[in-house]
Formats: sequence, C-alpha cells, structure tokens
Amino acid sequence: MLRLFREGLRKTSRVTPRAPRASSFEVRHDGSVYKVILKRVATARRYTLRVKNESGEVVLTIPTRGSLRDAQAFAERQGAWIGAHLRRLPQAIPFEPGAIIPLRGVAHEIVHCPGRRGTVWTEAASPDLLSHHELALRVTGDRAHIERRVRDYLKREAKRDLDAAVLHYTRALNLPDRSVGLRDTTSRWGSCSSEGSLNFSWRLILAPAYVLDYLAAHEVAHLVHMNHSARFWKLTQKLCPATDRAEAWLKAHGKELHRYGGATPG
Repeated sequence: MLRLFREGLRKTSRVTPRAPRASSFEVRHDGSVYKVILKRVATARRYTLRVKNESGEVVLTIPTRGSLRDAQAFAERQGAWIGAHLRRLPQAIPFEPGAIIPLRGVAHEIVHCPGRRGTVWTEAASPDLLSHHELALRVTGDRAHIERRVRDYLKREAKRDLDAAVLHYTRALNLPDRSVGLRDTTSRWGSCSSEGSLNFSWRLILAPAYVLDYLAAHEVAHLVHMNHSARFWKLTQKLCPATDRAEAWLKAHGKELHRYGGATPG
C-alpha cells in the first residue's frame, strides 16, 4: 500500500503544470505602446480587433485554440489602425478642478474649495469660475479626494432621482415598490432581471432629466412585459411620452457620458 502511494506520488510530481494563457500583450507602433486584451471565444472563426469607444480598450477576439504568436502578429500589423482609432475617441474628462461636467444635462464647473465645510454641492456662478459657466460643483477637502467625492455625489443624486422615478411608475401601474441598484456598465443603461430586480447606470444623472426618467419607465415596463414587443413599447410610450426623444438623445450622445471620470473603480 505504501509502495503504491509512493509510486503515485512520483507520477504526480512529474506532471508539469500548464502555464496560464496570456490575457493581454503590448503592441508597439510608431513610438506608441498599446495594450491589447486577448479574448478567446469558442464560436470565433477568425481574428477580430476592435476598440471600445466607452473605455478605449483594444480587444482582440480569437478562437479558443488560437495561437498567441499569431494573435500578436495580427495585432502588430494593425498598429496604425489601432492608433488612428484611439486618436478619434473623445478625450476623457477626469473629475478635477476646472473640468466641465454635465449634471442632469446642465454644464457645471468643478471648483475646489479646500477651506470650506461640507463635501460636494452646487451653486450659482461666482467670479472664481474661469470658464464663465453659470453653475459650479464645489468640492471640499484634499485635492486627492476630489475624484471620489464627485463620483460619490453623482451616484447619490442618480440614486435619488431613479428611486423617485421608479416609485412613480410602479405606482402608476399598481405594482409593488422596487429597490434600485446602480452599475457602471458600458453595454446598457438599465436592466430588469427575471426576478424583477432593477439596475441602472449611475451616469444617467449626467444626461438631461427626461432621459433618466425614460429609462426608469422603460425598465418598469419590463416588469409587465419582459420583452421588446409592440405591447411593451406601447406601455412605455404611455408611461413616458418623451420615449422617442430620449431614445434619440441616447443614440446621439449616450457614448459621451463614459468620457467623464473614467470607469468606476472595482
């Protein structure tokens, strides 16, 4: 018995663990370095390269058994295309002093107020606004905390507006009250699970108020029709007459909302 155990142990020790597959690599072109994220997909039949407009990530999709060497060679041949596409993306706007960001569709300038009490609040313009915008988003505390404080403030405002809108529409349909969750997804602005859980992108607080209101109506309508049938759209239009206007705004400007502050950490 002991001999069998030792033989089994020797056999096990001779097994060489497989090295983890690379999930990304770098492509150098014309003095620039681009990170390429590798995505293996079982149904992929060819190599496909794309740049995500929302995040600026460069993603190369390849078949599951695709060669890393071939993948890198393919991406390197597309170095000029990657650089050109990235240069066409809208410039990111971090949450920092002097930045102009929309709040409910209205431009606000972030103003640092290290000597003031409080956290974040809005107020009318004053002479210290360099851009001459009518409204300011004032932030107290250390400069290093501005990005987090602005983000937290925007998420609180989004939660408040979405809670109110969802409550309005659920009661209009005599449905039970629903809680609202916040996300920072790039593929959808809102979602309704089969269990009736409602989630929304906090970035809707950056859009005009009627856009956030429409998304609340859209997802509440899914509590009645879990599809995009004619009956669903009829109900959505009944709940929110601004449906077409909001859809048009999102199609024209929705991607721009991801410029502000970057992706949510974690």
